[in-house]
Formats: sequence, C-alpha cells, structure tokens
Amino acid sequence: MLATAIDKIQGSPISAIFDQATRLRAEGHDLIDFSVGEPDFDTPEHICDAGIKAIRQGITRYTAVDGTNDLKAAIVRKFKADNNLDYNLAEIVISAGAKPLLATAIQAVINPGDQVIIATPAWPSHIGMVQVCSGKPVIVPTTHEDGFKLSAAALKAAITSKTRMLLLCSPSNPTGAVYSAQALAELADVLRAHPNILIISDDLYEHIVFDDNRFATLAAVAPDLRDRILTVNGVSKAYAMTGWRIGYAGGPKWWVDGMRKIASQINGGPSSISQAASIAALDGPQGFLKTWCETYRKRRDIALEGLAKIDGLKILKPEGAFYLMPHCGGLLGRKRPDGRTIKTSSGLASYLLDAGVVIVPGAGFFCDPYFRMSIATSEANIVEGIRRMTTACNALK
Repeated sequence: MLATAIDKIQGSPISAIFDQATRLRAEGHDLIDFSVGEPDFDTPEHICDAGIKAIRQGITRYTAVDGTNDLKAAIVRKFKADNNLDYNLAEIVISAGAKPLLATAIQAVINPGDQVIIATPAWPSHIGMVQVCSGKPVIVPTTHEDGFKLSAAALKAAITSKTRMLLLCSPSNPTGAVYSAQALAELADVLRAHPNILIISDDLYEHIVFDDNRFATLAAVAPDLRDRILTVNGVSKAYAMTGWRIGYAGGPKWWVDGMRKIASQINGGPSSISQAASIAALDGPQGFLKTWCETYRKRRDIALEGLAKIDGLKILKPEGAFYLMPHCGGLLGRKRPDGRTIKTSSGLASYLLDAGVVIVPGAGFFCDPYFRMSIATSEANIVEGIRRMTTACNALK
C-alpha cells in the first residue's frame, strides 16, 4: 500500500503527454509537439568545451552533496551581478536540477497540514511537491483579466493561521506572466505582517522576458524579507542545458542547511562534469541570451497571430518564458466530425493529437478551460502546427 500522501497526488500530466507523444512518434505518426518546455537551441560551444575539459582532466568523481565551492562561487557572482543579491558560499546549495531542489526546499520546512499558497494556472509539480510532504496547497486562481498574476488583495485573503509558505514563479510556467518590481513590492507589504510565512521564488525563466517588461526577484525588491526567501534558479532554460541537470538556490543558511541534511540522505552530489560546464555558463559570454530571447519573442508573435484567427480561443500575450496559455472555452460543447462532443481541455487535446498536434490540457495546470503550448520550437513548426489546429478547429460543429 502506498503512503497516504502519495495516493493524493496525480502523476505529472506533462510527462504523461510526453510519453504518449513519444509512443505515437515511434509508431510513425507525424506530430508537431508543443508540449515540452525545453529550449531547442544547442548548448553553447564554450559550455560544452568546459564539460569536455573536465572529463579529460579527470574531474569525474563525487563532489559534495550540495555542489562544489567553485560553482558556488560562480553562483554568488551571478546573484550579485544579475540580481544585486549578496550571498556567501554557506548560503548556496546546488542540486541535479531545479526540480529536486524545489522539492527538497519544501520538504525542509513543511509539516503535515501546513498551507502553501500557489496561484494557478501553476506548474503541476509545485503543487505535487507540497502534497508529497502532506502539506496543503491553497489554490488562488488567476485569469486573463488579472494578467495571470497574484494580487496583494488575493494573497491577503488566502492567508490563514496555518499558512507557512508562498510559492512564486516569475516568469511563470505555464502562463508567461512576469511580476514587476512594483507588483512584488505590493506582495511584500502583505508578507511583512506575517513573519512566519516563508517564500520560494522560482526564477528559472529569468532571462526570457519580452517587450518592455523587466525581470525582478522578491529578495532584491524586499531585502528586509531576505531571511525567509529562497531564490531558486538553474542553467537549464537560460543556457539550453536541460540534460546537464544543474539547479541552484540562495537563501538563509538555516534553510539551506536543512536542505543539505535531506540531500545527504537521498541524493548524491550533482554531476562533477555538469558543474564544471555550469561555471562556464555563468561566468562566460552572455550576449547570446538576448539573441535567443528575441527569437522566442518572434515565435510568440507568430503564434499569437495564428491562434487569434481560430474562432473559440482567447489568448493573453505572454510577458516572458516560452509558453502560451490560450483560453479554449469557446470550443467546448462543439462536436467533432465523428459526433463526439468536446467537453474539456483534455478532450480538445485528444482531438488535436489526432490532428497531429501535441498540447498540454489546462487541467494539468489546475485550470480549465485552458491549454499550454510551448513555443520552444522552430518557426516552421509553429506555422505548421497552428495550420493543423486551425483546420481541426474549423471542422468542429
């Protein structure tokens, strides 16, 4: 029998869609895949070279469970240069990806029954990680009308005597919402009145911000709250290093020490080779990040133009990340050519899969009727995928 907490959580819907698409592709189906949140760029050459050099120099053994001091020093430099945050090595922790780092951070501080405030649409693992600890996610829905952002008033209304944490993600997966410094300052005003509430700031999409929007992070906006904020980041999304599996965080030593203690029992140290490559990523040339961001912006605009022509969809222009979150309520209740009625975003996703397009239904992000599509793919794929979606949606009665 599984643990009670495990019985309560769902498997990752993104992983389920990925597995289904992989199976269909292996069977010979021609698919345009908008499901995976993974840069389609190659890892830059200087980063790869650093990894190869590490192998050739024999840097292939265990490291400390929370990472090497050399990479921690590079992370300290990054936080200072990019975010004006001052950390020392004892306040930095590294893991094999940001996902296990987030899970460990939550495990370190959440007791059964503790409440964690999370705005939806939300990355499903944020919620699942809380449930694994027998914590209680407190869902605060956001919509197109509020820009998919948690307001200070909504945060204040969600706080109870059992609230232990606020989990923020900006730029957001899945909506692309970006919290301005002013918006974060308003949230900080609420949090000051509740000194027992901790905050995790998931900043993984920091370098993918569009138009006139500017990235801001809570620990820099509200330095007086620094002792209860864990700022989480990683190299995967910014540097096209998803397979290298390096995530990192900076925060108060007491919290980081707790994470180290958990990691010492359940994890090995991160890959020594990946850590050497990550130093090159953080300390090396950064100019390509703007070029890649501009590429994502162009793809976003192409996708927005195409989707806007599909009757039944409403789309808010994402401010960052590489996702779109269309509202598909106008398509629900329509009938497929085979006579079946599309009742949910999951039903729409199934129908579009038959048309050769892979999306992730909004139910997986605790919102319906929406769906997520990733624009981390070529312009040609975006154009062809939306052509297929248009044809399929126009066939609905």
